[in-house]
Amino acid sequence: MDKDIVEQNNEIISVGELNRSAKFLLESNFPAVSVIGEISNLARPASGHIYFSLKDDEGSIQCAMFKGNNMGLNFNPKDGDECIVSGNISLFIQRGNYQLIAKKMILAGQGNLMQEFEKLKNKLKDEGLFDDANKLPIPEAPKHVAVITSTSTAALQDILTTIERRAPSMRISLSPATVQGESASETIIDALRRIQNYNNNSSDKIDCVLMCRGGGSIEDLWCFNDEDLAREIFYFEIPIISGVGHEIDFTIADFVSDLRAPTPTAAAEIVSEFNFNLIEKLSEISKDLVSRIRNILRDKNQILDYQSSHLKHPVHALKEQNRIVLSTYEKLKMLINKKILDSKLSFNENTNTLMMENPKYLILDKKNALQKNRQSLKTSIQSFLSSSQSRLIVFKKVIQSIDPQNVLDRGYSLITNEEGSVIKDSAQISEGEEITAKLAKGSFGAKVGKKNE
Repeated sequence: MDKDIVEQNNEIISVGELNRSAKFLLESNFPAVSVIGEISNLARPASGHIYFSLKDDEGSIQCAMFKGNNMGLNFNPKDGDECIVSGNISLFIQRGNYQLIAKKMILAGQGNLMQEFEKLKNKLKDEGLFDDANKLPIPEAPKHVAVITSTSTAALQDILTTIERRAPSMRISLSPATVQGESASETIIDALRRIQNYNNNSSDKIDCVLMCRGGGSIEDLWCFNDEDLAREIFYFEIPIISGVGHEIDFTIADFVSDLRAPTPTAAAEIVSEFNFNLIEKLSEISKDLVSRIRNILRDKNQILDYQSSHLKHPVHALKEQNRIVLSTYEKLKMLINKKILDSKLSFNENTNTLMMENPKYLILDKKNALQKNRQSLKTSIQSFLSSSQSRLIVFKKVIQSIDPQNVLDRGYSLITNEEGSVIKDSAQISEGEEITAKLAKGSFGAKVGKKNE
């Protein structure tokens, strides 16, 4: 296949062999070409590839740009666009179609701009304007941030929304500028100088500057490729973050700024990162503190419950005795019900026996036995109830006997000193000391006269 086709004139070859030979010749002789022409018959199938014709007054060529390459385009190609397409020449063997496999594509007007861009980029790079050693460090936690952009751009709203969400305490100042057009670079320079002048005359200094705008074509972003603007940024005394265009867009301002962010939103996220992390950390600390407090309260409540359960009180003793009485009553009730049930069962059995045998003399005996059983049961019940009532009276008297008020009612009194402590021993008082005696009804004060040990 790598032989010259001319040498195959005397051979009979297949169509596929011919196409493969032609493909080899095209690819080996045109490894990389750039072609200018007008797009026509553009098609975008579901595969994500782009197929189109590139034509001029003298001819046309079929072109294919596969998905992996067209995802990097910074514009949306359409029929009628004059473009510069770079790629390699190939041949589709199955159809024998000669085509250009596109790797890159730019609008024709961008060709000269790209040359100017590369020329200025190399010049400034050689002068050291892009060197990391000359870049200012971005403050970790800026308090006051200035934004340079147009007041009508979506980029400004994205920045404000992002910082408000992530760092609501940060102060934001806008130094407006035109970010597209012939005089846009001059307005951006003016915006930078306004910020510098503000810092020279204010105590609330600006810590960092965001220079941003949304995406667009190379023409839309061209003001950020201005040499005067690049030098103004280089000598600027405040750190600058450039957030111009989309992630695939690069400008001279990006290279000379102290830090490049892929988008305006990303620039806002960079300056608010410390505050955002601090808010998250404070939230974690707050949750941990609440959890610790809840654990302490839970432990204290458990201790309180445990100690409360061991406290003794007369009311509790009374409740316990009442529980015993109720339990005894329930047991008695169950016993009575059982007795009645047993009696009914016995009666039914006897009745059944009587009905089966039907002897008359047994009827009288069974009646007498039943009467005796009933009388015995009644007596047992009355005896049990009387015994339970007596025990209940005894319990009541015991409880009443330990009631302090009953002791006072019997003529005793409760003597306390000036601190309110109960006096149990004469050694606790001194002669002339004021004491108080509490009686069953009322109380009176007295002064200690002679004291007997």
